[in-house]
Amino acid sequence: MAKLLAILATAAGFGGMLFFAAVVAPLVFAKLPAPTASAFIRQLFPVYYLVMAGLTAFGALAATRASSADALVLATVSAGFLYARLGLLPRIDQARERAVAGDAPATARFRRLHRAATLLNALQLVAVVAALIRLVG
Repeated sequence: MAKLLAILATAAGFGGMLFFAAVVAPLVFAKLPAPTASAFIRQLFPVYYLVMAGLTAFGALAATRASSADALVLATVSAGFLYARLGLLPRIDQARERAVAGDAPATARFRRLHRAATLLNALQLVAVVAALIRLVG
């Protein structure tokens, strides 16, 4: 039963990550004016990070009996989501606000932090897929 719960939580995390990256974010920026899209996405990210942290943490706990390696991977992914929510996101928002106000160094900082968050999310997606494949297999 624990393995099934680990698989379900990990699959839900994977689905949520994929749906957000492939559908939600592109659709928001395609259908809404840029300032509205940006404000809307900024409101979604804190929720996204917390939900994904919770799913992967639950998956990690459930996986402890099935695979300690996958439990560790999922726990690390969960910690990454918490870091993104509590560490990166406030700094990204602050740099974004300064950049909009015309602060050129803040624009570069925003781009650098945004790239870091995007890279972290991509690595997390790969880790979740690897854990899911191992758990199912």
